[in-house]
Amino acid sequence: MMEKLTRADLLSLEQYSIERKAFREKVMAHKADRKIHIGPNATLYFEDRLTMQYQIQEMLRIEKIFESAGINEELESYNPLIPDGSNWKATFMVEFSDVEERKVQLGRLIGIERHTWVQVAGFDKVYAIANEDLERETEEKTSAVHFTRFELTPVMVASVQEGAAIQMGIEHPNYAYSVTLGEASRASLAADLG
Repeated sequence: MMEKLTRADLLSLEQYSIERKAFREKVMAHKADRKIHIGPNATLYFEDRLTMQYQIQEMLRIEKIFESAGINEELESYNPLIPDGSNWKATFMVEFSDVEERKVQLGRLIGIERHTWVQVAGFDKVYAIANEDLERETEEKTSAVHFTRFELTPVMVASVQEGAAIQMGIEHPNYAYSVTLGEASRASLAADLG
């Protein structure tokens, strides 16, 4: 199980400004294996302790937050996105570069986040539990950003740790794609479990 972040894990604003470039390069390389495209317009960005540490450090830097209460607020906001050992947590993005097309597609893709799944080889699909923090869709459209959790059984976790293949997909009436993870992505997500 990944430990949640504490204030002791964070750099001061001054120290972060010194280490930011190297830390950012490390995080971007780490994120590359955790970014899973499902078709041309949907991407799952799998979060973990390192990605959340980076997110918090960036928020503290941008907002110039250095007081305890503000730092604790950021920790409370982002710690829930760190996997708990039996799940994967991902930011799910519906991506259309053209603004007008995006409006139309978000209207056609209501519920897409609930039709998103992961599958460990030999087991049933596991559908996303989405937007536990707040509702992100209306009767007219869905959001372009969703927060998802995929809860695995202990047997699935063990199977992934033993090297089982992982597929991911979406089976929405207006958007249906799937992908099998490459080894680098599979290994990175396996590290979230246990």
